[in-house]
Amino acid sequence: MAPSLEVEDLGAPATKPTPEVKALDDKYREEREKRLNKSGTSQFREAKGKLARFAIDPWTEEIVRDPVNEDVEVLIVGGGFGGLLAATRLIDAGVDDIRIVDKAGDFGGVWYWNRYPGVECDTEAYIYLPLLEETKYVPTAKFAPGAEIHAHALNIAKMNNLQAKAHFRTEVLSLTWSDSLARWVATTSRGDTIRARFVISAIGILHKLHLPGIQGIENFAGHSFHSGRWDFAYTGGDRFNAPLDKIRGKRIGIVGTGASSIQALPHLARSGAEVYVFQRTPSSVDAKPNPPTDRTWFESLQPGWQEHRAENFERILSGQPQDIDLVNDGWTHFMLAMEALGKDSSTPMDDILKKVDIKAMESLRSRVEEIVKDKKTAEALKPWYGRLCKRPCFHNEYLDCFNYPNVHLIHTDGKGVDKVSEKGVVSNGKEFELDCIIYATGFDWGTDYSQRANMTIKGRNGLTLTEKWEDGPSTLHGIIGRDFPNFLTFTHLQSSTSPNYTGLLSERAKHAAYLISEAKKRGIRTIEPTEEAEAAWVKRMEDVAIARLGYFKECTPGYLNSEGTLSPSTARGASLGLDSPVYNEMLDKWRKAGTMEGIEIDRK
Repeated sequence: MAPSLEVEDLGAPATKPTPEVKALDDKYREEREKRLNKSGTSQFREAKGKLARFAIDPWTEEIVRDPVNEDVEVLIVGGGFGGLLAATRLIDAGVDDIRIVDKAGDFGGVWYWNRYPGVECDTEAYIYLPLLEETKYVPTAKFAPGAEIHAHALNIAKMNNLQAKAHFRTEVLSLTWSDSLARWVATTSRGDTIRARFVISAIGILHKLHLPGIQGIENFAGHSFHSGRWDFAYTGGDRFNAPLDKIRGKRIGIVGTGASSIQALPHLARSGAEVYVFQRTPSSVDAKPNPPTDRTWFESLQPGWQEHRAENFERILSGQPQDIDLVNDGWTHFMLAMEALGKDSSTPMDDILKKVDIKAMESLRSRVEEIVKDKKTAEALKPWYGRLCKRPCFHNEYLDCFNYPNVHLIHTDGKGVDKVSEKGVVSNGKEFELDCIIYATGFDWGTDYSQRANMTIKGRNGLTLTEKWEDGPSTLHGIIGRDFPNFLTFTHLQSSTSPNYTGLLSERAKHAAYLISEAKKRGIRTIEPTEEAEAAWVKRMEDVAIARLGYFKECTPGYLNSEGTLSPSTARGASLGLDSPVYNEMLDKWRKAGTMEGIEIDRK
């Protein structure tokens, strides 16, 4: 490990000396450079061609129906929480002529797809599960399991009678703007033609799985699948965490050590299989206290409690002092430590962040040492990067798994595995013969928007969204763009950031419902940003991203820094937006003004 020297105490007695800042920076840089890949976000492989089988829907049988030819007021692409929230807010605003299209077999988005054993949310259920007050649903625990979250999505759909408004197992292939019709014309994989005045693209960020850019994936002679399409027929068990009773004695490889692997590994470890965990970069893994919900407390909550609780969470994460920490979890504790150190201090915020970051990461590395008995394995599991470089993970059993005699960590020291052979995985020059490979390698986050959507989007005069965004995204508020009238996107780009993604979706749904309902009320044919307003917003978002580059550009590669390619020239497309409270208050003020500032309106 890096040399250890004393640094300034951060408010609690240190259990051991903290590494001197310069030596730690060098260690972080060394580890980062091992993982740099000149291909950036294009290093991953899509599940198409010979790999298309990885993306097949295993949860719902093929739906047989005739093509439709229809006109609707609003087409929503995506039936996850983004689409559900959009539909809910539109119906609340009096707009119910809605069509929802999703390639999945039902509502739920990522929670429809992700059914691997152990899957659960990593932000508090009381703020993550939207519309709890409206549905009167009580989460079973602070962090809800995936099956429960999916069931809640179905509850929202039932509450709004959305099943009748949905086409499932259907993909939108193209969206083309027609000036003469003042409508978007959508074509689908079912041969449908849907004409819509407005389109909301709520495809989400966790629906299109990606595979690692490893040579030979298609050559493996054994069984293999992606964690987002878990094969219970092969492993046994079910989404409710029944034992994986079909793989005892089998040799199972799992590629990746992000959230999916961390949650699934304990179940694999208990299965009696020989499990090989192939790691490029270790995740930071903190404890995850998960008490059951106290129903007496829950039922005592006053109307408006969920929005207030979520707002409290976001304000703490953005550094705004609060009288109380309502959520009280690993996310808020880190930021409150920063606030405590910075209170009545003239120390620059960057220095405060550095000190708190060091303390937090040293604590997590110490946790590895305390839990994992084998010193070499423990050393390989230590995360050497800043806490905000990768999404922090929380789990109470993952690290213990490496004390099991049947669990083997194959640390590639940043290189990733060499290749996949007919017999198994080759890593560090050694072939590991396997019966099954599980790719826990996540979803497409950072590629071109229309590529992630798997649809061609053509705006005015045939301009494609790919062409429009050739040099990076170009929007107003991250939601609407010039030359793409009446087209609204729910993305993580050029808007706001938060670990609680449904909170971001809630604000976008609210804004989209306002724009569409106001257009109807005012007899507006089309809306799109003015050139000046869009350019000003893009510049503002570039400035926000560049101001934060100092921290993220030095991070180990990951989706938050575009796999290590983040720079001033790529800041326009960075996932580094405004703090959520700032963004939400700005949009609220914009809506209350009622002038639709920056929007070009056509009433023809």
